[in-house]
Amino acid sequence: MTDWAAALNDADLGVEQALADLEREKQRLREVSKIWQESTTTVRAKDNSFSMTFDGRGEVSELSFHGSKYRSLAPAQLAHQIVAVMRQGRAEAMAKVESVMGTSGMTGLDFSAVASGEVDPIEMVNSLLGPMIEGLDGLGMKVPLSFDETEPESGKKSDKKSG
Repeated sequence: MTDWAAALNDADLGVEQALADLEREKQRLREVSKIWQESTTTVRAKDNSFSMTFDGRGEVSELSFHGSKYRSLAPAQLAHQIVAVMRQGRAEAMAKVESVMGTSGMTGLDFSAVASGEVDPIEMVNSLLGPMIEGLDGLGMKVPLSFDETEPESGKKSDKKSG
């Protein structure tokens, strides 16, 4: 990823690096989108009594029981196996996304957490734009608000009508 403080010292180089970074990230996101739309992952229980298929986002799309072995399992044992297969399937599905995204581009961003909805959108935006904002701050260019700050009360217009 671009060192924004250094890149801003040479504006042309900074723009070229920023555009190259953007294009790399866009390509990665295209690949992730394809995985989300087309990929499936199937995981079988250790005893082969059932299998689950997961879509590209790691959500269960199919549950299939094989034979009647599942009927002889104690409810707690069957529940334990279902949870274990779900965890394994989600992890394998998310590993496909992580293999495309890697960590070289946007450090600190957990793509499996993004895909599963566990990441706060504000946290994600700050992670993506934070290095650039810090680079601007390092050059004496103060960015007025971060994405997690709210507008101060004094800056808001009153909704009261004068009468």
